[in-house]
Amino acid sequence: MRRVCLTVPTNRECTATLAEVVAEAAYAVEHFDVEVHLLVLDSSEHFAAHARALGATPNVWHLDEPAQRAFLQRVVRRADVDKPDLLLDLMLPRGLSYGACTNRAFLIAAALGCDSVHRRDSDSFFQTHQGKKVFPIHPELLFLGKPAHLAGTAQDRLDPALRDATVSMVGGSFVGEMSVDIADIRGHEAYYDLVSLWAADGSTEEEKRALVEESFTGSAPFDGDEFVLSVVDPMRVDMHNIGFHGLHERIPLPPATDTIGSDYFLIHVADKAHLPGVLHNRHIVNFHTPERKTDAGFLAYQMRYAKFILSMHYLHFIYQRMTSDDPAAIAAIVRDSTWQPREPNEAKIRSLEAAYRRLGGRFTTVADVVRDRRERLLFEARRDTDDFALLIDAWAALMAAARTTSVRDA
Repeated sequence: MRRVCLTVPTNRECTATLAEVVAEAAYAVEHFDVEVHLLVLDSSEHFAAHARALGATPNVWHLDEPAQRAFLQRVVRRADVDKPDLLLDLMLPRGLSYGACTNRAFLIAAALGCDSVHRRDSDSFFQTHQGKKVFPIHPELLFLGKPAHLAGTAQDRLDPALRDATVSMVGGSFVGEMSVDIADIRGHEAYYDLVSLWAADGSTEEEKRALVEESFTGSAPFDGDEFVLSVVDPMRVDMHNIGFHGLHERIPLPPATDTIGSDYFLIHVADKAHLPGVLHNRHIVNFHTPERKTDAGFLAYQMRYAKFILSMHYLHFIYQRMTSDDPAAIAAIVRDSTWQPREPNEAKIRSLEAAYRRLGGRFTTVADVVRDRRERLLFEARRDTDDFALLIDAWAALMAAARTTSVRDA
């Protein structure tokens, strides 16, 4: 029987989402020969309420930050890696990190003996079609870990040369609210200025406008299953609707703090390394929490967007040169990216400040903070990239150590 890890990282109240994921786990057990381990990495102040929502669900691992830290300390100690204190900080940083929380899930899944990891987010729920919930774990379990030539129920758009390779990733997109919370300004003339900043240097105006048009907008509602076997376009999948087999054990995610999009790296590895994947249309429903609309939540989110823009200076360099899922090769490219001249990113942050000022209103405060934190933001974007290379170097040892480490201290 396959053992799989269905995981939800959260730093907010999400009892409704947890109830949905509990139902997804039950669906998986009912329809597939699998043992589902439900992993909730809970950094919120609502641990007790979440525990009640999880109830008597079998194979639940509901871990607060102290429990996560204790596990990581055991793993780092057993791995005998260089700079153990820094690596521990990268795995469980003080600031919010989408990549780090998912990396923790990867290591814990290995400790639990799981073959695959299936990630959901706490600000989402599942579509309903003809009175039934549409669970993404169905296509994930149908295809993950199988040779591509056995994906018989999927439309086959894969290069025949890749048919003996393993399906490493299965993913879908989302419906509902935009994945990046900027819908309120979509009609403003400065919207293009803000969103086009994440395009690669050298992109044409036509390419930028196409990118802006399709960025963060989601997909069509579910109306019957569609599965496509291919090397999946990273723009077609979202990290709260994703399953990995094998790939996450070779390469971690960037541990950058306070940076949206820092958890999407493996989707690009799968693309550049030409790994078979399956794209499905069981899209998750995305929504924005009320906290994000408060003044503090709004500013924090926009600063995460600012760091995302600056991180792309390094990530585009990496994506343009990456051709495999070999950890040593990727780590070398990541390090090379930090030797780029900083001037293009300096121009980006000036353009970012100007775009926020043009938007006016509460965005003026964002512009002021971007201006005041300019040097710090530029420094952090480069430092985050250096840290990522270090984590890639240590990942094999951390993963091997995790496989022989108990999740809860005996």
